[in-house]
Amino acid sequence: MSKNYYDPADLRKFGEITEWSEELGTKFFDYYGKVFEEGALSAREKSLIALAVSHVVKCPYCIDAYTKDGLQRGITKEEMMEAVHAGAAIESGATLVHGVQMMNKYKKLSM
Repeated sequence: MSKNYYDPADLRKFGEITEWSEELGTKFFDYYGKVFEEGALSAREKSLIALAVSHVVKCPYCIDAYTKDGLQRGITKEEMMEAVHAGAAIESGATLVHGVQMMNKYKKLSM
């Protein structure tokens, strides 16, 4: 049997983080719940954003959770993949724009 560092069963244990820091854990879950309520953005839109961000921050637990959440909200596989590509494009762009810092430094040091 193969053992992975990220055990999908651990996602169900997320609520247990309050055991070692009840006050902060509770405040986090209150905040988290409030963020994902309907507001200027729909819960569906927030789910797509969360799915894209989950990929950018490379959280397998979040990817599992927001893929499931998206399916429950009627989000299509095409919408999910487009959201993932949007996140990937921003992440790639953020990496590449730091190339300007490298170019500036190179020019300064090579003068």
